[in-house]
Amino acid sequence: PVAEKRPKTDVLHGDTRVDDFYYFREKGNPDVTAYLDAENAYTDAAMPGLRPLEQTLYDEMLARIQETDLSVPYRYGAFLYYTRTEEGKQYPIYCRKRDALDAEEQVTLDLNTLAEGQAFLSLGVYTVSDDGNLLAYTTDITGFREYTLRVVDLRTGALLPDRIEKVESAVWAADSRTLFFTSEDETKRAYRLCRHDLGSADDAILYQEPDGLYRVYAYRSRDRKFLLFGSASFTTTEVRFLRSDDPRGQPTTIRPREDGHEYYAEHRDGLLYIRTNKGALNFRLVTAPIAAPGDWTETMPHRPDVMLDDHDCFARHLVVHERIGGLPRIRVHRFADGQAHEVTFPEPTYDVSADTNREFNTDIFRFRYSSLVTPPSVFDYDMNDRRRTLLKETPVLGPYDRANYVSEYLHATAADGTSVPLSLIRHKDTPRDGSAPLLLYGYGSYGLSMPAAFRSNRLSLLDRGFVFAIAHIRGGGELGKPWHDAGKMKAKWNTFDDFIACAEYLIAEKFTAADRLAIQGGSAGGLLMGAVVNKRPDLFRVVLSIVPFVDVINTMLDDTLPLTIGEYVEWGNPTIQDGYTYMRTYCPYTNLFRGAYPAMLVRTSLNDSQVMYWEPAKYVAKLRTLKTNPDTPLLFHINMSAGHGGASGRYEALREVAFDYAFLLTCLPGVSGD
Repeated sequence: PVAEKRPKTDVLHGDTRVDDFYYFREKGNPDVTAYLDAENAYTDAAMPGLRPLEQTLYDEMLARIQETDLSVPYRYGAFLYYTRTEEGKQYPIYCRKRDALDAEEQVTLDLNTLAEGQAFLSLGVYTVSDDGNLLAYTTDITGFREYTLRVVDLRTGALLPDRIEKVESAVWAADSRTLFFTSEDETKRAYRLCRHDLGSADDAILYQEPDGLYRVYAYRSRDRKFLLFGSASFTTTEVRFLRSDDPRGQPTTIRPREDGHEYYAEHRDGLLYIRTNKGALNFRLVTAPIAAPGDWTETMPHRPDVMLDDHDCFARHLVVHERIGGLPRIRVHRFADGQAHEVTFPEPTYDVSADTNREFNTDIFRFRYSSLVTPPSVFDYDMNDRRRTLLKETPVLGPYDRANYVSEYLHATAADGTSVPLSLIRHKDTPRDGSAPLLLYGYGSYGLSMPAAFRSNRLSLLDRGFVFAIAHIRGGGELGKPWHDAGKMKAKWNTFDDFIACAEYLIAEKFTAADRLAIQGGSAGGLLMGAVVNKRPDLFRVVLSIVPFVDVINTMLDDTLPLTIGEYVEWGNPTIQDGYTYMRTYCPYTNLFRGAYPAMLVRTSLNDSQVMYWEPAKYVAKLRTLKTNPDTPLLFHINMSAGHGGASGRYEALREVAFDYAFLLTCLPGVSGD
């Protein structure tokens, strides 16, 4: 497909940029729609062997999944809650049983029913009132992440007339009649906190956040005694609290916001437990009495080599989630005697996180564990006797034997001498002589840590001789806040250089070779893909770029778009000259050049609210005019009825993965897709 050029010239800070495809922003413009349809048609026709291979991969991926399955039930009040899936149905069914698992099942929400007649469905909020009688939930049917709140009476199954649009978060007060919710403005920023009385058409506005850098959110303390309302930017927070049995009271601010100060609060026994970065880059823990929330006493000091990621309060224990050396860990503290211990894990690289823990008065902590070789596993951990009980390991159907796979935790050295972690998995029979194909995944933004978690779909690559690796590059959160700071704003090139260093290391150590190296990233990871390919197109054979954030300058210049203003503290503000000048050096769309590029598959969705569809569409259209190796495929696919996460149904989502892998296998030399 060849898109018509309609040049738009911009001059900023003395620099001239010409954007031939700026008009792609005109959603619904017949010319734009025709171009997107043409790209989809081209993708369908361009590689004849792709669709049969996609079907082969889809069939084998589906064969590993137990389609009719049940989640591990969790207790909340008088009920045990769980989800189940049924073969052939796209979405989970939400259920509960009173008191015991042998009781009669009650379906609280069947997403398959809600999805009837819809091409897309996503569930946001799912929260049950304290008395167990009412369920408040939110759904999005476009992919634009615009959620509508409804309330169902679980005693009768009747849907109440209450309906609220553009809701991001919602929590019940203790009276089971009052809901607190946050709603979005025209830029999709959650900016307003409201109180809703069931049956009322008038909602009280309790707070409206005037600063475009901040988003408002609401949650409930685990002991259910307090409602907590926060305003947060990427670097600063402010939290208020209100007794849950006093929904018409006035919220109290814990501490007024202070630029660069982040803090997060929980409650136990009259004390607020607050995770704060005040004087502590990687956070420390303090307490404060409810009566004097600004009077802080340190209970866990800052440790420069340990990132304090989160904390959970229970009646008799405190659980802290930490990262050290790039790996997550759990520590349990007992209030009665001050004893603390670490929950250990045996594998070299893994992922562990809290599972659903709704009960406060318990000595059991439930966590979810996974690794590159171990399927997702749910454990109950007795915080007193330190015993863990495996409740469920996600089944992998077929001949899967984890002993056939090797996982490793390695380190590459970046150009400036920084040691960059890598998580890696391969079949034990895959040779380490440079002949194996390798897929290297990366993200490296927002301080997010990329989990070394299991994916059964990945076996379709590993069993074909692939190596899979995750580059834990700067800009992520694997090594704490300094790791994030070292890969954002005017340090963003560290992210890209780290990824290139990881690729070169894997080649030097003979895990693969440049003509067998594929890379993958999505969203901000798509920015990573665009930047590293512009700098080193010779280093990579295939690129999978999913919902890629590639038009950085134009997006960050448009403060009417979702996310733009809030993300000035991650990328910089291009209206300021030095911010623009630095961004200009790496923006993938701006820096496309005439030359040879690797084989590339770019995927996006029409209703993406985070990376607008026109970014990848413009990127592909411009690249088509510049790449000098037309025999190397450049495919673009846009899902016309989904959002940032792609297809919402589990079968359709699986097809997207199968398509990605089919493209990958087709484009690598000597790799069999059989």
